[in-house]
Amino acid sequence: MKKRIHQIDLFRKYPHDVQSELFTNLLQTAKNTDWGKKYGYAEISSPEQFRQRVPISAYEDLYPEIERTMKGEANVLWPGTVSWFAKSSGTTNARSKYIPVTKEALEDCHYKGGKDMLGIYGNLNPDTKLFNGKMLSIGGSLHSNEFNPNSQVGDVSAVIMHNLPIWAEMARTPPLKIALMDKWEEKIEAMAEAAIPENVTGISGVPTWTFVLLNRILEITGKQYITEVWPNLELFAHGAVAFGPYRQLFADIIPSDKMHYLEIYNASEGFFGIQDQAGTEDEMLLMLDYGVYYEFIPADQFDVEQPKTIALDEVELNKNYALVISTNAGLWRYKIGDTIRFTSLEPYRIKISGRTKHYINAFGEEVIIENAEAAITKACEHTGAIVANFTAAPVYFEGRNRGGHEWVIEFKRQPNDLQQFTFELDQTLRNINSDYDAKRQNDLALQAPLVQVAPAGTFYRWLSQKGKLGGQHKVPRLSNTREHLEEILKLL
Repeated sequence: MKKRIHQIDLFRKYPHDVQSELFTNLLQTAKNTDWGKKYGYAEISSPEQFRQRVPISAYEDLYPEIERTMKGEANVLWPGTVSWFAKSSGTTNARSKYIPVTKEALEDCHYKGGKDMLGIYGNLNPDTKLFNGKMLSIGGSLHSNEFNPNSQVGDVSAVIMHNLPIWAEMARTPPLKIALMDKWEEKIEAMAEAAIPENVTGISGVPTWTFVLLNRILEITGKQYITEVWPNLELFAHGAVAFGPYRQLFADIIPSDKMHYLEIYNASEGFFGIQDQAGTEDEMLLMLDYGVYYEFIPADQFDVEQPKTIALDEVELNKNYALVISTNAGLWRYKIGDTIRFTSLEPYRIKISGRTKHYINAFGEEVIIENAEAAITKACEHTGAIVANFTAAPVYFEGRNRGGHEWVIEFKRQPNDLQQFTFELDQTLRNINSDYDAKRQNDLALQAPLVQVAPAGTFYRWLSQKGKLGGQHKVPRLSNTREHLEEILKLL
């Protein structure tokens, strides 16, 4: 792992050379696939030609080819057949997505990311004792592919765990048969019982479900703090949702000055970023040699059917971009749906700012997830609150009534003054989002936000009703429609 740090330093110093070489290798490898022949990969000699010939694809655009791959056809999007598919529910679309996970993607992207995460952590913390114990990994489940019994479908974490080498499996808990269980309530119980007696030094997972598991462990053991169960715990590597609203939740049950938190950007489609500096919350190094070629859609092109993209050497600091990837899993110019902004250009570091489809822009206010997370965090700081989960949606104009935003918030610790919490939430949004502020001037277009307090367990029950417990499933933070919000309001 220490040797790998030198390779990471290379792409920090020569990012464009690394991406250029990777681009050429991807096209050369895929030139004889059906997709490669269709778009003439053999004749493409530059990223400019690539952009001109190959269209931007959403999942729906690529699905016909993915379905052929799932049925066992070879050489469709990537050479050979594909044995694994990561099932991603998506939070704006009830239909599941099935993302191919090729051998190359598994080895050169997902596993490489996992090893680099540990290598970077060790480099930042040379006195670590992380490797003296076990890593608690919270994963999803696997099942046979309905189209082809020779391949498997499941959460990307389950695909990764199932294929781990024996040495890595020995270094993690719980055992694979428990980690891959599909009934989430039973799985939490089994995971807790299996992990409690172990010397857990690190945890990797989604904050939402990790917190549920840790709370259950405290209930079973009768302990007040997780450090009483695992005194050597020192790392939580987290991803999938912003950690800001969860930070205090974890600090309350893990009151240790030796505890470290490491942000990672991993998804069904690939592993993209790792926090490589201490004390830089949510800021990650963009990993450039994982078999992923990056393009970026500027914010003014988000809603264009075939948007213009820019290359890595054209990005600017602190501007929102939608991420477009071409990968060694056969995803070509694929809109992943996430938006990012660059916090550094030497080296390239990013923060996840939201989703292209997860925002509120019913009145031209353009509130993105990053805005919402910052506002929630500030409101908690001012009122002593701790938020367990939240979602927000527009309140549309009705008659002479002005519009607004309605928030449903489940608190771990109630604010000492809900009115003050609402004020801070609103004020922070006004301070960081000029479009929102303009609409809020004198309640011109938007009234003050309406905050509904949800009883404990409300979001868990909603996810359970939707069949979306565990794995990569998460509550949609923002929506431009009221569909999710209305379903949750019925549970209050």
